[in-house]
Amino acid sequence: MPSDYPSVSSRVIKCLRNGVAALSLSAIAIPALASERLYIFTENYPPYNTSETGKGFAHSEEDISGICADMVKAMLSRVDYDYVMKMRAWSYAYNWVQDRENHGLFCTARTDEREDQFQWVGPLASIKWTLFAAPDSDLTLDSLADAKNLNIAGYKGDVMSEYLVDQGFNVVMGVSSDVNARRLTLGQADLWVTDGLVGPLMAEEEHGITGLKPVLVFRETPMYLAFSTNTDPRIVADLQKALDEARAAGDIDRIVASYE
Repeated sequence: MPSDYPSVSSRVIKCLRNGVAALSLSAIAIPALASERLYIFTENYPPYNTSETGKGFAHSEEDISGICADMVKAMLSRVDYDYVMKMRAWSYAYNWVQDRENHGLFCTARTDEREDQFQWVGPLASIKWTLFAAPDSDLTLDSLADAKNLNIAGYKGDVMSEYLVDQGFNVVMGVSSDVNARRLTLGQADLWVTDGLVGPLMAEEEHGITGLKPVLVFRETPMYLAFSTNTDPRIVADLQKALDEARAAGDIDRIVASYE
C-alpha cells in the first residue's frame, strides 16, 4: 500500500534539488554584492594625498589624508557603496586600476590624452605644473623651451613627466617623486617637474630641504577621481552627484580652507 510519507530517496533528491537551487542563488548573489564594493587607490603626494604611516603606502583610509583624500571621503560618505582605500606607488596603482571593474584612482590629472581611458568624477583640486631648481641655483627660464637641453627629474606615470618626455625633453625617471629634491641638491638634475605645492612640502618633509626655487609654471590641470571604463556608469553618476552635493553644502571649501 502507498505510504503517506515520501520515500527516503525522494526526500534526498528533494534536498539535493533545494541545495543546488540555494547554491545557484548564492552564486548569483555574491557577485551582485561584490559589484557594489569600490576599490579606491591613491599615491603619497602631499598635501593632496598624504600617508599617515610615515611610509609611501597605506592599507586603509584611516591612514590616508590630504586635500583630495578628504574630498573623496566626503563624497563617499554621501553614498551607500562599500569601499576600500589604499595608497600605492603611482605607476603601480595607475596600471592596476585600468580595466578592473569598480576600481578608481585619485587625484588623476584629466588631460586630452587620458580622456577616453577613464570615467571621471570631479573636479577635485588642480595642479600647477612647475619646474623647480635647487635653492642655490641661479637658473632662470623665460619659457618651457629654455629647458630643452637641461636634465629634469620626474617619475614614471606622472602626467607632467610624461608630457615633457613626449615633447622631447630630457627627463630622468624614477619610480616615485620623493627623491627628486635630493637629485637637485646633488647636481643629478637641473630641474624637478612637480606641482607647485607638492615640491617644497615634499622636499622639506623627506630631506629637510628648504628654499626650492620655482623657476617656471607652464600649465595648470584639474584633478579627478578616475574610474576604469569597466565600471558601471551609474556608479560614476552617483559619485558625481555626491561630490556636487558636498560642494553645494560647503564641505569642499571647508576642506581646502583647513589646509591653508
